[in-house]
Amino acid sequence: MAGGNAIRGTRVGAGPMGESERGESAPRQRVSYWCANGHESRPSFALDAEKPESWDCPRCGLPAGLDEKEPPKAPRNEPYKTHLAYVKERRSDADGEAILAEALAKLRAKREG
Repeated sequence: MAGGNAIRGTRVGAGPMGESERGESAPRQRVSYWCANGHESRPSFALDAEKPESWDCPRCGLPAGLDEKEPPKAPRNEPYKTHLAYVKERRSDADGEAILAEALAKLRAKREG
């Protein structure tokens, strides 16, 4: 037996929302941005809005600019450094040997004592 609800699958307030209900939309313009891979993005902005100098490309994520011939360069990513790499930047091998010898001497003194 079917349920007696004639508006099944809808919710209160659901229905088409045209400009008559929400007001007129602001006049818009599309602006072209190009990334280093040659992708073009065309976001739309209100006519009186300030257009940003750069925009993230939705296809590859690189920054895109307004000049098709000179798009922004891709940011340089530094490789991941381990803790050991940072320590080696701060200390020489001789410093490391001295610290290791001191730590081993303390451990041996604890075991003997």
